[in-house]
Amino acid sequence: MDTVNAFLKTLWGYDTNRIWRVEAIQKTEAPGVSKVIVFVSDKSPNAKVQTTAFFVTPDGNHAIAGDGVVPFGATPFAELRKTMEARADGAARGAASKDLLLVEFADLECPHCKEAQGTMDQLVKDFPNARVVFQSFPLAQIHPFAFKAAAYGYCVQKQNNDAFFTYAAAVFDNQAALTTETADATLKNAVTKAGLDPAAIDACAATPAIKDQVNASVKLAEEIGVNQTPTLVVNGHLLPMSQVPYETLKKIVAYQAQLDGVSTGATASEAPAAK
Repeated sequence: MDTVNAFLKTLWGYDTNRIWRVEAIQKTEAPGVSKVIVFVSDKSPNAKVQTTAFFVTPDGNHAIAGDGVVPFGATPFAELRKTMEARADGAARGAASKDLLLVEFADLECPHCKEAQGTMDQLVKDFPNARVVFQSFPLAQIHPFAFKAAAYGYCVQKQNNDAFFTYAAAVFDNQAALTTETADATLKNAVTKAGLDPAAIDACAATPAIKDQVNASVKLAEEIGVNQTPTLVVNGHLLPMSQVPYETLKKIVAYQAQLDGVSTGATASEAPAAK
């Protein structure tokens, strides 16, 4: 019961209006699998009570809810946080420290990712102590130029980390020109806007080492369960950005920092104090 409550507090504690009660933890016909039933409501007068349920795997390490599998436990995001610290290798802005690490998995040809860049810029402003990483996850099956755009991005980053963000902004701004006829010129123009030599970046992007780096980034996304772009990983907590309004996202980032005992760098009036 204590572990379940700690797990739910990690997931829902950012919302100070939400209340819940663990109604039951039941055995199921599947050996070792438990079903957890939770009553959920809020603090408003005459609020309705909803029932939700999830299953916990026999090893106690994962929860299954709907069609998703997520880490389970009192500190469910701790292992993924370590993975991100070790393996996220995209261009970074913000703080040098990885204490508050926000990793955006994105595809340069993805329209939703283009729309999310304003949100990412705002997160950088609102959380001065955050290290914000752009991690490439090109969905090559549906975006035919995304892999090459990602390869160019790694080559730009290799020469100048900050130039990557100028390059990425130029690609996003000209997404409509990522077509068979104009994609190469579009990417090279973006490199030029970033102040680098497009011929050199093109040659770099064709090397096996850079292709391997893009593939490793794709593998990382798949291994941790990223199934849409853009997805933001906040100290190990996966959040599909298209489903979370900015004010809620901001609360989640501040709350996760509080749980992890790190400072966001935000003003005292905007963020809860770190424990």
